Amino acid sequence: MRVVIAEDHALLRDGLTRILQAFDFDVVASIDNGPALLPALVTHKPEVAVVDVRLPPTFTDEGLQAAIAARNRIPGLPILVLSQHVEPLYARELLSTPQGGVGYLLKDRVANVGEFIDAVRRVAAGGSAMDPEVITQLLARREPLAALTVREREVLGEMAAGRSNAGIAVKLRITEKAVSKHINNILTKLDMPPSDDHNRRVLAVLAYLNA
Repeated sequence: MRVVIAEDHALLRDGLTRILQAFDFDVVASIDNGPALLPALVTHKPEVAVVDVRLPPTFTDEGLQAAIAARNRIPGLPILVLSQHVEPLYARELLSTPQGGVGYLLKDRVANVGEFIDAVRRVAAGGSAMDPEVITQLLARREPLAALTVREREVLGEMAAGRSNAGIAVKLRITEKAVSKHINNILTKLDMPPSDDHNRRVLAVLAYLNA
């Protein structure tokens, strides 16, 4: 699986490269600045891009803007964003781009190699991988979610993170039947039609959080 990495810190960039290669990913380009990222993404058309939000020269949002521009050129390009801090504005901007897998992880999560690799694979497959802290902050900004119970908020957070019903059940230590009931309640309260399509469900929730 072809991967493009964009990270300005040399040690972290090298570490990401080594981790991905150890799991049979093919790192076709390793970028350390914003201007070089868009050409690399368009040229290599990777199956997933792992991109730092803030890159030289200004360290604002070069990485994200290049990723979004590439996604407009290559519809559905899977993007996994890495950030040092939770930046809900950037998360919402990424989620507003149509089609394709999306993810937003804090850099601290990379320390858990298993979770990081799972996130990369999930995004490459067209799914989502949202950091729990990002989800928490996005949820906190949505007044309509006041109608949800505490458990429904937890289930919604796991849905947005890309977990299946079975995965949510294991994480929250409840039955799959209970998960299904909570999801139906959530979709009803958020005025979203229920769907058996897992990806559609996650994208609907993410789109709502981004609205």
